[in-house]
Amino acid sequence: MDWNFLTSLQFKSLDLDTRDREILDTLAQKLQDNYPYAAPEYAGQMIKPPHHLAQAAHWMTSFINPNNHALDGGRATSALELECIQALGTMIGYDQPLGHLTSGGTVANLEALWVARQNQPTTKVLASAQSHYTHQRMSEVLGMEFGAICADEHGRMDLGQLEEALKTLAAAGRTATIVATMGTTGMGAVDPLHDILELAGVYGARVHADAAYGGYFKLCSLNEAGDEAAFAALGRADSVVIDPHKHGLQPYGCGAVLFKNPKEGKFYKHDSPYTYFTSDQLHLGEITLECSRPGAAAAALWATLQKFPLEKGGEFAQRLEHSLAAARGLTQLLEDEGFWVMDPALDICVFSKKGLKASEVSAENREFFEEQARAGVHLALFKLAPAQCPWPVEWDQDELVVVRSVLMKPEHNDPKLLKKIAGLA
Repeated sequence: MDWNFLTSLQFKSLDLDTRDREILDTLAQKLQDNYPYAAPEYAGQMIKPPHHLAQAAHWMTSFINPNNHALDGGRATSALELECIQALGTMIGYDQPLGHLTSGGTVANLEALWVARQNQPTTKVLASAQSHYTHQRMSEVLGMEFGAICADEHGRMDLGQLEEALKTLAAAGRTATIVATMGTTGMGAVDPLHDILELAGVYGARVHADAAYGGYFKLCSLNEAGDEAAFAALGRADSVVIDPHKHGLQPYGCGAVLFKNPKEGKFYKHDSPYTYFTSDQLHLGEITLECSRPGAAAAALWATLQKFPLEKGGEFAQRLEHSLAAARGLTQLLEDEGFWVMDPALDICVFSKKGLKASEVSAENREFFEEQARAGVHLALFKLAPAQCPWPVEWDQDELVVVRSVLMKPEHNDPKLLKKIAGLA
């Protein structure tokens, strides 16, 4: 973060005394204790700088401080939120989506699983072992049984094991809620949603698509036909989660949950003695588990969607295509230099030094990670289980530590920068 920028912010419209300014100046200095998240050299975790328009809209709306729980507290921003949900729903393939913004993917997934439980109280959640840990955690919160399905060496859900689990549940007279991950946070893998939906139809299962990370890639051309087919099937899932604060250019926190069947709003039905009286129109608090929610998040997302409509081939989609191209470019560079690589499904690269024993290779990968950090290039590490490892390693320990890079920024699609990330410059 640029300290000069922070200290040059204009607060003329605010009633700040000398002490207030001293505090803000001290805060600006303390905020320097961060990784350079906005820099192109930062390619570690899933942190993408919000667009300046989103930041400006969020900041402007925060002076009104609207609450999108009810129209009483956020009349204008509630309307903006409904527009955003329709735009996201149209991109996914829903005609009349029921949904709302959340603080992030965790709460959004909680709501999707809660509605699944309301539909069928004895349903069991089945998700890939590579799915986000939030699904098992939220299943525990909701008192739902959870089962992990193995992933293959590409990080995708194993359909054979999934069918076995569905058969077992059917024999016991139970149903399942299958979570298909559209972009795992570890490997960027895409579960075969189209095939999962076919199995779900046979066994009467519900399907939830966790597209928190990868949802926007529906607008792009992907490397694998299977991944294209998976994203094309999003509109057939019963519910979908997507996080605009990941690839949607929004500040934290801005997630979204959408349901295909608007009648499922009945599960949220409740009464309030003082908030739902100013209008007979829909109050967003009547279809959310969260109560108070910032209207500023809706305003920021709405403003961004005006500049970057969710259109295939549009400017927003082209920005994502740059990330996909960067991932392919980095993978090719690393392979040419003798690294072990995995073909990236999205914009997450997983790679490793070559070697014999898992312990030795892990140590070399950690050393590479640390050398790059000293050079100002920030990557991440990832632990691979034997089932997810496609390389010939002698397993003298339970896991292999590999290097992981997330190329979320369009600027990453630069040959010189990719060489630097690969440690070649």
